[in-house]
Order: sequence, then structure tokens, then C-alpha cells
Amino acid sequence: MEISILILSFLILISIRVPVAWALGISSLLTLLVSVDTFPAVTTIAQRLVTGLDSFSILAIPFFILAGHIMNKGGIAERLIAFAKSLVGALPGGLAHVNIVAAMLFGAIAGSAGAAAAAIGGFMSEKMEESGYDKGFGVAVNVTSATTGLIIPPSNIFIIYSVASGGVSIGALFLAGYLPGIITGIFLMIVAYIWARKKGYPTADRSSFKMIFTTFLNALPSLFLLIVVIGGIVAGIFTATEASSVAVIYCLVLAMIYKEISIKDIRPILVESSSTIAIVMLLIAVSIAMSWVLSYENIPQAVTQALLSLSDNKIMVIILINIILLIVGIFMDMTPAVLIFTPIFLPVVMELGIDPVHFGIIMVLNLCIGLCTPPVGAVLFIGVGVAKTTIQKVVRPLMPLFLAMILALILVSIFPEISLWLPRLFGL
Repeated sequence: MEISILILSFLILISIRVPVAWALGISSLLTLLVSVDTFPAVTTIAQRLVTGLDSFSILAIPFFILAGHIMNKGGIAERLIAFAKSLVGALPGGLAHVNIVAAMLFGAIAGSAGAAAAAIGGFMSEKMEESGYDKGFGVAVNVTSATTGLIIPPSNIFIIYSVASGGVSIGALFLAGYLPGIITGIFLMIVAYIWARKKGYPTADRSSFKMIFTTFLNALPSLFLLIVVIGGIVAGIFTATEASSVAVIYCLVLAMIYKEISIKDIRPILVESSSTIAIVMLLIAVSIAMSWVLSYENIPQAVTQALLSLSDNKIMVIILINIILLIVGIFMDMTPAVLIFTPIFLPVVMELGIDPVHFGIIMVLNLCIGLCTPPVGAVLFIGVGVAKTTIQKVVRPLMPLFLAMILALILVSIFPEISLWLPRLFGL
């Protein structure tokens, strides 16, 4: 009964274009009203909205968002692109590989797929078209590679998963994301290589060692942020929240040294960041309220029993959950999807002995695919908008890149050591 009310009310509200955050809150309230009187139900939801944000870990999210906005304006993308070009520009489909490597680096530093698609795509789309690349292919490469920044840390979505899961180690999640993110990038590069050979796209001249070294030195201050943030967390120098504030200061100083940001630019950056932060924090608040309602109505236990009644085989359950999440990702943005489905599916996989860190990587990698698919694919729309083209022209070259991402997802799902090797190596 409760599950039906929750699902139906949420779907109806979404279908009439109620914002996701409000749809989550209203459907949670309607579900709670089945078993609780009106005044206690409203009071409880309001209380959960407030207490849900009363977490030190959640403070990391606004800081990382602010750091990402500073990076996007701070001239970091151009230096990373130059470094990537010196490394892989001479390969068949060189500019496509440059896009992928630069997006992996920038996305990892900024922690935002949208920022990577806008920053790297804004620079690379025109360059690729001028060099004879099909515009649709360029957008497809930009969009899919931008999502690797959500898997390679630091990443806000891992912090959100940690909150939704009840406290899975953020440091472990950060370390666990490296190999899956790199594998996904390599698979995308393989597809780009094959596509470029088939289409006869041009290659750049091979860079000299001096050029590689020079571009590396130019990009090194930006890349050093990864060492500062991840190294500080792993070494126990500071927490993920403290690391996020260090990232803001580091990015701001670096952007000013590059002379890409001045004092007058800080206010617009703060306003733009605040808008994004407000949306994300509201989503977190209502999703935590929904998680409490789910727990109160024993919905996760019911879902666990239903899935385990179908099969108690780890691989089969993971395949089933992956299929569900792939469908969810088409219609729902990543943040609410993680907040809604983590408390539902995590008890299932833990019952089967699957590590919650491993499952977090699977979930994020899976939902990254949804960011590239219409009708809700935010990164797809950013990539298309930056390149000034249409989704119809991007769909065909997107398909083999989708397959590459799904293959990476399958490997990560079946072989947990891909995710867990680094965290275990560092004792997390």
C-alpha cells in the first residue's frame, strides 16, 4: 500500500512538471499520512528536512561546488587541454583523445560533469570541427568523457552517496573511483580510435619531450590539487569537509595567479555557486526525509525480500539492479536518484555480502550513463548547447560510446577488486 502511494504520487507529480525536490517531499508526506495523523506527519517531515542537513560531511558539498565554479572561470581547462594534446594528440582521432583526457582531468579536479562538458566542450568543439571532425562525434565524445569526472575523485556525488548510505567512508569512495574512472576513459578512447580510423580523421604531429614537459609544468599547479585533496584525506591530515575548503582557497589563489579571476569576479561566482548549492541542498534535505519515511514504513525491507525471492545470486541481483538504475537514469537526474535508491538497494546488496563502497561505485558509474541520455540528460544538453548543434546529430555517434560505458560498468560490477583494491591498499 505505502509503496504504491509513494511511487504513484511521485510519478504523477513529476509528470505534471512539479520540481523533483517538491515531488519528493510531497510524495513522502502522502506516504506517511497513511499511518500517521496529519499534524504529526507534517511536523515529522519538517523536522527531518532540518535535521537531514545537520551533518558535518554535507558541508563539503557547497565548498566543492564553489571550487568547481572557480576552476571553470580560472583558466584551468586551457592548460589541461594543452597537456592532454601533447600526450595523445598524435594518435588517430587525436583531438577526440585530447577531449577525453582533458575532460577526465578537468572533471576530476572540478568534480562536476557539467563543468567539464562546458569548459572542455567550449574550447574543443570548434577546434575539432575546424580540423574536419564531425560535430556530432565531437559532442558525443565530450559528453561521455565529461562524466568520468564524477567517478574520478574528488566528487560531490560520492559525498551524497555517503550521506544517503548512512556513513560509508568518503575517503574509501574517493580512492575506489580512480580505477573505474580510468578504465571508462580508456574504453572511450578505444571507441574514438576505431571511429577515427574508420572516418579518416586527421592526427596532430607528435609532440617533443620538451613540449610534453612544458605543458605538464603549466598544468602541474592544477593537477596538484588532486594530490592536496586526496592525499590530505588519505593521510588523515584533514577530513573531506576540511579538504573542500582547502580546495576553494587553492583554486582561488591559482586562478588569481593565472590572472583569469579578479576581485570583481568573485561576487558573480558566489551568486552562481549559491544557486547550484541551494538546489542540491534542498534535494538532499527532502531525500533524507524520504529515506526516513521509507525506513518507517519498512519499504527497504520489503524490496530486499522481493529481490532476494527472485534470486540469491550476487551477479543476478546486481544485473537486475543495474537494469533498474539504467532505466531510472534516463528519467531522473543523478543526485535525486542516488538519494532515493541508495537506502532502497543498499540493504539488498549488503544482505548478499557486497561491499557498500563497491556498490557506490557501481551506482555512480551506472547513473553517469543517464546523464548522457534524453530526456533528462543534463550533460548531453550542455554539450549540445555549447557546440550549437542538435541531439539528433549526436545520437548515432553516441551509441558506441554508450556501449563502452556499459562494458566498463559490467567489468566494475563483476570484479569488485577494480573498485576495492586502492582503498584496501591504504587501509580504508
